[in-house]
Amino acid sequence: QVQLVESGGETVQAGGSLTLSCAASGRTFSAWSLAWFRQAPGKEREFVAFISWLDDRTYYADSAKGRFTISRNNAKNTVYLQMNSLKPEDTAVYICAAHASRFLVKTYTEYEYWGQGTQVTVSS
Repeated sequence: QVQLVESGGETVQAGGSLTLSCAASGRTFSAWSLAWFRQAPGKEREFVAFISWLDDRTYYADSAKGRFTISRNNAKNTVYLQMNSLKPEDTAVYICAAHASRFLVKTYTEYEYWGQGTQVTVSS
């Protein structure tokens, strides 16, 4: 079992920055690849970013490239999502998830563990 708890969501103005955290407990954190997804009201949950447990290789959705950075600190059992140049369309609940594969997984239904999410609101 892996428990995931997100934090850091808040309301920010467009153009601002925010860092989300996801703290994990349970089975060995370093053996899990982590991802961030987001879900806006009335929309499907969408992939944002992924970091592999094997080599910390990262992958991003096109909407996140150049603005968001995913990273992890295995000593703190935490994965982060640094978000810059935020836009109103980034408004969503951001959810972290864990997967045993070292390879990129973008389909949320394939993830084994999920957090509850943290709300990010970007005002224009």
